[in-house]
Amino acid sequence: MLIFFISLTLLILGYKFYSPFVEKQAGIDPTAITPQERLNDGVDYVPISPARAFLIQFLNIAGVGPIFGPILGAIYGPIALVWIVLGNVIGGAVHDYFSGVMSLKEDGKSLPEIAGHYYNVIFKGVMLLFTCMLLFFVGVVFIMSPAGLLSNLSFFEGTFLAGNTFWVLVILAYYFFATLLPIDKIITKLYPFFGLLMIVMTSAVAVALLFNAPHLAEVNDIFSYFHGSHDHGLLEPNPDGLPVWPLLFVTITCGAISGFHSTQSPMIARCLTNEKYARPVFYGAMMCEGIVACVWALAGIAAFPEGYVGLKAMLAQGGPGLVVNHIATSYLGVFGGIMAILAVAIFPITSGDTAFRSLRLTIMDAFNISQTMTNRLALAVPLLGVGYLMTFLDFSLIWRYFAFSNMLLSTSVLWLATKYLFDRGTFHWITSIPAVIGTAISVSYIATAGIGLNLPMEYSKPIGIVVAIVCLIALVMQHQKHLGKAVAKA
Repeated sequence: MLIFFISLTLLILGYKFYSPFVEKQAGIDPTAITPQERLNDGVDYVPISPARAFLIQFLNIAGVGPIFGPILGAIYGPIALVWIVLGNVIGGAVHDYFSGVMSLKEDGKSLPEIAGHYYNVIFKGVMLLFTCMLLFFVGVVFIMSPAGLLSNLSFFEGTFLAGNTFWVLVILAYYFFATLLPIDKIITKLYPFFGLLMIVMTSAVAVALLFNAPHLAEVNDIFSYFHGSHDHGLLEPNPDGLPVWPLLFVTITCGAISGFHSTQSPMIARCLTNEKYARPVFYGAMMCEGIVACVWALAGIAAFPEGYVGLKAMLAQGGPGLVVNHIATSYLGVFGGIMAILAVAIFPITSGDTAFRSLRLTIMDAFNISQTMTNRLALAVPLLGVGYLMTFLDFSLIWRYFAFSNMLLSTSVLWLATKYLFDRGTFHWITSIPAVIGTAISVSYIATAGIGLNLPMEYSKPIGIVVAIVCLIALVMQHQKHLGKAVAKA
């Protein structure tokens, strides 16, 4: 139990003490005119209160990511909690914060446009490719997963509602309207409520687990991980022999660090009424997502009487969605069952529609297309049409490409934030060190994954170390170069 409270405490302390330091480096100006005031168009640039902006951002970045990922990552043992906390504080929250701040400073532009400003057209093109890939795969994943859940509900059996195609078309129809309509017509009205719903559900599950779970992790389980054994026989790490590096870091992204979040930040950056709200909205939402991820990692580790054997069996039977349903109904009763259905059906839909909306914004920004209804319609129809065709592909294949593009984008955003801080002459190490680590993880994964070079898994650590050293040397050389320029100017 103690390790869980330590994890939550570190996340909160990170926001309390580290985020003001990060904010200081970003050059926030509370007197600056924000994009919504200068470019108000009644569609994407509209004012939103900070509380509402926080709840929308929280739900946009969360969906089922900080629920499903940590449940899958629980297979690695209590070390999953360590990754969530460290990844969130030094990587994910900083990543989300700067993706929002840079957009605020650049008229609410999407990250590829900002990359073109700070780097060059090549880096802009790379980021545009990664961003569009990720947004499209997120949209497709979050059509397929809720449609599959809803079509398999027992009380729909024998009716037309049991057809997967029916639910795919219903979800696509909703995405169509949510993508086209002004942000204050659907998203700002419904999503704060769903954001509160996720907070209530997570809090209820956490309390129930702390009082009733049979195998709560202890602090000793973290330290004993490093010499290969646990005090609890049911908490043996890596029961399948899967290496933590790089697979744990790919499995748990939402809650730790996720490139998808950077695609959502510009949408809210266009609506903030003051730059000073960037820290509670962007950094704060990511900190809260880390808490959600810790709760569900704890659930995967502790909730099954049979330990990992029970978790693995249920994952094999019905994936993380079934695990959510089992935990919620077992620990919260009928109320929990209803909450579980809402979690695995509604929450991914709220991320899917904003993914397609962000994809539309990103493409229109990149090619300077005006945001008229005709242009929005001309882009939304083919995007959603191709998305529908993609639902006929194997879900696991789509998920692998989603994970691949997610990693590459988060690392690219951290390098972009590093250039932003270099140009400002402030402490760039808060983004450059996480960027080095992210690059090492990304290259290690690509080198050993089936969709990459498919090298033996034992090569992953040496490859990661070499890549990290090379990046660090290049970073130090660039740092010295900037210092030299600063001295010369003085």
